[in-house]
Amino acid sequence: MKRESPLKAIFNIRKSELPLAFLMFSYFFLVITSFWILKPIKKSLFIEFYEKTGFDLFAWHLSGPQAELLAKVLNMAVAFVAVAVFTWLVRHFRRQKLSFIFTGFFLACYVVYTFVIYSPRSLTVWTFYLFGDLFSTLMVATFFAFLNDSVTPDAAKRLYGLIGLGGVAGGVFGTSTVRVLIARISEVGWLWICFGLGLLILVVAFGAGRLVEKDPPPEPEISPAEPEEQGKSNPALEGARLVFSSPYLLSIVAIVGLYEIVSTVMDFQFTSTIDHYLSGPAIGKQFATVFAITNIVSMLVQLFLTSFVMSRLGVGVALMVLPVAALAGSVGFMAMPVLTMGSALNTLDNGFSYSINQSAKEALYVPTTRDEKYKAKAFIDMFVQRFAKAVAVGVSLGITMVFREFSHLRYLSAFTIGIIIVWIFAVRYAGRRFREMTE
Repeated sequence: MKRESPLKAIFNIRKSELPLAFLMFSYFFLVITSFWILKPIKKSLFIEFYEKTGFDLFAWHLSGPQAELLAKVLNMAVAFVAVAVFTWLVRHFRRQKLSFIFTGFFLACYVVYTFVIYSPRSLTVWTFYLFGDLFSTLMVATFFAFLNDSVTPDAAKRLYGLIGLGGVAGGVFGTSTVRVLIARISEVGWLWICFGLGLLILVVAFGAGRLVEKDPPPEPEISPAEPEEQGKSNPALEGARLVFSSPYLLSIVAIVGLYEIVSTVMDFQFTSTIDHYLSGPAIGKQFATVFAITNIVSMLVQLFLTSFVMSRLGVGVALMVLPVAALAGSVGFMAMPVLTMGSALNTLDNGFSYSINQSAKEALYVPTTRDEKYKAKAFIDMFVQRFAKAVAVGVSLGITMVFREFSHLRYLSAFTIGIIIVWIFAVRYAGRRFREMTE
């Protein structure tokens, strides 16, 4: 009897699917690598600009980190505009053509910023901070819209583990490269590196688009609840209308929004724990150690667990992994608010969020209609996610005002546990509906 190879047991990918899987792996790798190059640059540029003078908003004098919170809230307004533009464009373009449009926009922006970033002013640091977030918002949404519109639900279970590994690998490669070379390469140099990565994205998207056009997946049936006159409606509201007319899409909204709130609180507990137990250089060393462990866990989960669980046990089970891990971490921290447990909160969150949870969450869109894949998903990924983050920022600011003593932080886990329970109910509903829609 012929034995199944270990690699096939993990990924279970058919030979005919390998070219598209490789191209989409590369596409996601390039996008996430670019994001992790831009993220530390935009953050350090912003914080360093206001490090000495601070930021004055009417009668309030804010530090750099406090001003950054305002920038995060402002991202919600930018995301709203991005939703409208994205929705208008998908009326006429899809797959690789949409990738060409947005990649071309960011290539042009890289060139513009090379002329102003070497001697930044307030307008430069604010717009570049928003630009960095806009890159992740639009390029990740465009990539997954392309991917979800290119495969069948059955293929998604097999392919998304390997393709998602491209994003995890891009995160590891991007952060490692920047950490080693950040002192040797100027901001302008990093922008030209991102420009080169953008050109590669164009090439990969072109190749992937040609493959899909040769063997396109069958179009899903139009949902009865889908509005008939969307082409004439306000593009900023089309995605919202689709979402609020579908219980299935609302369950995805719950999964995305509740996770953002839980993650923000857990990150606050994680940061506060390290600040409480350590001081001086030991703080930076602990952060670096935890992030390294988290990246390794994320890589291992994506490599050995994601495809196996999604193809053998189903998308619903894969979606349950992150909330169960977050629940275990919250219960553990409430029982033992020590350095090791507080540090583990980051790994239990991001180690599973960037791997199995992202792949399973994106698979939920595969059996939806084309408009839901592009317009509803854009509304969820760009606006709902940013809105949830803005809510989480408000929660975080409220937390710092009420819970001033470290001994009180353990009780915040009671709040996250309650949110996670609701999150689990949303996951169960979404997983059941996905199974019904694909069977």
